[in-house]
Amino acid sequence: MNAWHRYQPTAQQPWNPGRAVHLHRRCIFGATWNELQRDVSGKPQDAVSRVLSDEARVDGIPDDFTRLADLIGNAAMQQPNAERLKAWWIYRVFFTPAPLQERLTFMWHNHFATSNLKIKSLPYMQRQNETLRKHATAPFCDLLYAMLQDPALLIWLDAPANRREHANENLSRELLELFTLGIGNYSEADVKDAARALTGMTINEGHFHFDPRRHDNGKKTILAKTGYFDADQLTEILLQQPATARRLADRLIAEFCGEGVVNETAHNELATQLQTSNLDIGKAVETILRSQLFFSDANINSRICDPLSFLITPLRALELFDPPPSTLALSEWSARMGLDLFFPPNVAGWPGGRAWLTTRTVIARANYAAAMISGVVYRPTNPPDLHALANKYSVSNADEFEKMMNTLLLGDVKIKQSSESITSTASSPEANSVLALLTGFHAHLH
Repeated sequence: MNAWHRYQPTAQQPWNPGRAVHLHRRCIFGATWNELQRDVSGKPQDAVSRVLSDEARVDGIPDDFTRLADLIGNAAMQQPNAERLKAWWIYRVFFTPAPLQERLTFMWHNHFATSNLKIKSLPYMQRQNETLRKHATAPFCDLLYAMLQDPALLIWLDAPANRREHANENLSRELLELFTLGIGNYSEADVKDAARALTGMTINEGHFHFDPRRHDNGKKTILAKTGYFDADQLTEILLQQPATARRLADRLIAEFCGEGVVNETAHNELATQLQTSNLDIGKAVETILRSQLFFSDANINSRICDPLSFLITPLRALELFDPPPSTLALSEWSARMGLDLFFPPNVAGWPGGRAWLTTRTVIARANYAAAMISGVVYRPTNPPDLHALANKYSVSNADEFEKMMNTLLLGDVKIKQSSESITSTASSPEANSVLALLTGFHAHLH
């Protein structure tokens, strides 16, 4: 696969802090200075291997991460409180030893976009989130079969109302348009007969249930195939279609590459790999992350930073682990920046890219930067000790500290600072430097 050949450092494209930061920011929500220095001092493919094998993070992972995550998740269920459920997921993103899994869980949340606004069941939403996480890097067939038995998705797309002689096309339409084939690769007749194949799928006592009395067992024609298809047989037909592989290639390229970075040849090669590997998502992700294309100048700083990355990356860069920020406060900031977890705007999810930046959300990003530096993301307010961070790494003067922050937060992209004091709550030169970088962070790509 020439378009995806492995990255090897050259004089024109060296392995340097900027590329190491790019790997961490694009894939796993940022790095600490310690993690970054480790990767820069070694080989790039070793750094990628650590990302893929959940060994990239060495700082800020609680010894009892699983117990604490479960405690926060259980509290959200007992309340019940949607804000606490969002806080549970943000806690996972911030502290997990497996951040690539969380990145892909977020990607799949947008692919199978389901909103609690209609579901009105936090246990269903949490269960769906765990399903997305479990199958995040698996062959796509595992994830698709699981999602077609997911109570939240079935309610979201009116599957219980889809029954023999009264077909409801909501699930079949989104299954073809959004989850597998993509627009233009099916007909209205395909949607109608796919809906018939999906009849009988319902929920009983909180779990998927197939009711054969509601199933239309008549002959159907879907994508030029004719038979007495049910949901499993329909799924198999869809998984075999080249259009499904292309749709998944689109999703992965949009997640890890910037606009216009991947040409048609590279896109086709990735789709072909997916089709011949049983739609193995993990292998496709590895192909992308190890590639010359991923580390190319064209791909660095080529995507608008999504709100979840904007939240977590600077927190990890400044090592704000102990005490941790309020994940409830972080979930509120995420919503202000246009990402209300578990509440996507519609069945197509968040459009992403340039749509993340509006007048309202850009202001929210700048305000978040100020809130983080002034300690408002903690409850009660607790400004970060930037001097302690500098001393930890023997950074002895303001110029060195500015260079360190510039590398960590912007990947060595230089910005012009204002001499004017930015905030009265963090008035040291080091704090002003960091705040200037973060306030400019919204205008930078990642």
